[in-house]
Amino acid sequence: MNQDPTVFIVDDDKNILFALRFLLEAEDLNVEIYSSAQAFLNNYDGNQLGCLLLDLRMPGMNGLELQELLSARGIVIPIIIITGQGDRLMTIRALKAGAIDVLEKPFDDHKLLQHIHNALAGDSEYAHSV
Repeated sequence: MNQDPTVFIVDDDKNILFALRFLLEAEDLNVEIYSSAQAFLNNYDGNQLGCLLLDLRMPGMNGLELQELLSARGIVIPIIIITGQGDRLMTIRALKAGAIDVLEKPFDDHKLLQHIHNALAGDSEYAHSV
């Protein structure tokens, strides 16, 4: 298992992907970006430590569907939903499915970093308790 946590970002908006990668790499975080849920699934090793920044509305498999698929496969990773078009029902579904938070775009960088650091710390503690 890779012991260095990674922030996985899945969003179909390339501007968001590159801006978030720049922000997080400036914080010395490992980052992997994916423009679709399927691209993430094709590359993700379920044993990797980290957290997932996940857009809700994407073509093909949306964020909620990816979240449900990960859960069905027994993959536990902290998920922070990022959305520019979320609605109350989608937010509730995401939280009930296990997302640790939902942030609406545009979001405050400091708040996002706080959530990411908390998620990474929680994932590391979970991995050491298993």
